[in-house]
Amino acid sequence: MSMSSIYRPQPQTRRSFLQAGFMAMGGLGLGDVLRMRAAAKASPTQPETDTAVILIWLQGGPSHMETYDLKPKAPIEYRGELNPIATSTSGMDICELLPKHAQVADKFTLIRSISHKFANHAGGAGRFLSGRDPLRPLERTSQFPTIGTIVNRVKEGRNVGVPNYVGNQPRVYGGGGAYLGESSLPFVVGGDPNAENFKVPNLSVDPRLKDRLDDRIALLKSFDGMRRDIDQAGSLASLDKFNERALGLLTSDKARDAFDISKEDPKTRDRYGRHKWGQRALLARRLVEAGSTFVTMQMQNPSIPGAIGNWDIHAVNGHLYDDARARLPVFDNAISALIEDIYQRGLDKKVMVIVSGEFGRTPRINARPGTRSGVMQPGRDHWPGAMSVLVSGGNMRMGQVIGSTTDNGAYAKDRKLEPNDLLATMYRFLGIDQEAAFIDHTGRPMPILPYGKPISELR
Repeated sequence: MSMSSIYRPQPQTRRSFLQAGFMAMGGLGLGDVLRMRAAAKASPTQPETDTAVILIWLQGGPSHMETYDLKPKAPIEYRGELNPIATSTSGMDICELLPKHAQVADKFTLIRSISHKFANHAGGAGRFLSGRDPLRPLERTSQFPTIGTIVNRVKEGRNVGVPNYVGNQPRVYGGGGAYLGESSLPFVVGGDPNAENFKVPNLSVDPRLKDRLDDRIALLKSFDGMRRDIDQAGSLASLDKFNERALGLLTSDKARDAFDISKEDPKTRDRYGRHKWGQRALLARRLVEAGSTFVTMQMQNPSIPGAIGNWDIHAVNGHLYDDARARLPVFDNAISALIEDIYQRGLDKKVMVIVSGEFGRTPRINARPGTRSGVMQPGRDHWPGAMSVLVSGGNMRMGQVIGSTTDNGAYAKDRKLEPNDLLATMYRFLGIDQEAAFIDHTGRPMPILPYGKPISELR
């Protein structure tokens, strides 16, 4: 990629522009975001591909020893209380609490040999999602752009009527846009998609305007908080192309339909599970099917009796096995339904699903008094030396296990990989040149991914 095709951020000026409802991307309205991107001079376009990624992010770091890499022959202080079960893929055993996973194992691949060196949440997430060692591992936001923000910036010229990048939070803890700016963050869809009154207020228009969406003056007046930079006569001369694009999204039937989960067949919703995680997974499928390129759905705070907020199952936070017995059946339902649905709908060549957290858990179980229970209980601590990642779809080879860990689950043993190899695989699938560069705040050209090779077994 030539230096002339690298974009260089320019000073940004704030002008009066559209703020639509609750359209908050880092505190900015959609019109703000579009204008800031142009002011920063957009990244080089790359050959368009009709492919998409769903990242199911398990904040806190799930235990590989209780999910996808059990060690039944290890001493009890390593193997724990749960047992493995066979799956539809020969040689792939997984946790007994994931029986629905087992039924669709021919449609996913487990990677058991990814590791890195950052054992705190922010640093681990930043390392995994950016492909770079964090400069300040304890910071809540990454010093380097993470994958969703990179995809969003590279694909920003793509306009199909739905947001290119969607997340259920502004950023993953430890993630962010860094020198790509706040405008690279996702279109945020918060709330619980399982709630009866769930809707995306940023895409809601006063019903009185239903038959007059082409009347742009009336539409603008319907949005609370609009900064009125039109003249007294109601001229739209100051409404630039960015506000036009913002309105195009806000009034897009395609966008409203994609986010309207109530239009889904009730049987399908039941299949995913009538809970926050299941409906988030279903919403992700609806979005990529409608045309979104990158969707991050974080599965935390499940509101499940017996489960703690995220996957950070230290003994002080909760009882490892009580939590697993509450959490994993709900997780099992959501992930297996997503995988099965993608294949049944013929999306498996277009959509790649990645299920991961920032690291695994310690191979040895640690018993500590629970902060709430006050009694000794089992838990596992942070462990980046080994982790398991599930990959599905992506027009890739499924029904296999890539790599292995030592007998006690502590370290990668065979086919040692880094997060960069997974990211290289994902970028290749999305048609993004990992050697393409952005200019950082110091003026240095920074390649999208400093190193990493697509995982050959997934071709």
